[in-house]
Amino acid sequence: MSDFKGLPQSGFVRLSAILAPHGPLPVGKSTWWQGVKNGRFPKPVKLGPKTTAWRVEDIRALIERLGR
Repeated sequence: MSDFKGLPQSGFVRLSAILAPHGPLPVGKSTWWQGVKNGRFPKPVKLGPKTTAWRVEDIRALIERLGR
């Protein structure tokens, strides 16, 4: 089951668009960052000094891999 609702076709998304309650992945911030650290979740891209985002393609691939 693919749940890409709310994700753009391409580009970058911020963490608030990835995690629940507004995003498709039901994990908390601490769990997310631990998953990034251990390689379970995609690495972020720094867009600026205070701006961190993820490639939409990486998030879509993650959702597919998790079977959501």
